[in-house]
Amino acid sequence: MKLIDMLQEVKQHPDYHKAGMILCHNGVVRENTREGKSVTGLEVKVDRPVLEEIITRNKHLPGIIDILVHIEDNKPLGIGDDVMYIVVAGDIRENVIDALTKTLNEIKSKATSKTQFMATGQ
Repeated sequence: MKLIDMLQEVKQHPDYHKAGMILCHNGVVRENTREGKSVTGLEVKVDRPVLEEIITRNKHLPGIIDILVHIEDNKPLGIGDDVMYIVVAGDIRENVIDALTKTLNEIKSKATSKTQFMATGQ
């Protein structure tokens, strides 16, 4: 799945005419952990039922038209590879930003787990 495909999909939503904003998140594999250790790659696992529950619930947030999520899981990813796309369409900036932030934080804390592959000697 590509981000452009997700944008085209959200534009096909029957309520898209109510949208005033589409906000996208593109998470990528970075070369260092938050603590500064060198990373060579990453693998993500997704609890699909939990992910679907998060998406379904957050689609009901004020002003939200649609939320689409794609996560590259169960395969090794290298530095710079795309890990996750989130597309949120909604009425006004404040609602869309809040929905994306809430959705991203819930996905990271409740629906995914990751294994970072560390550089030798880390």
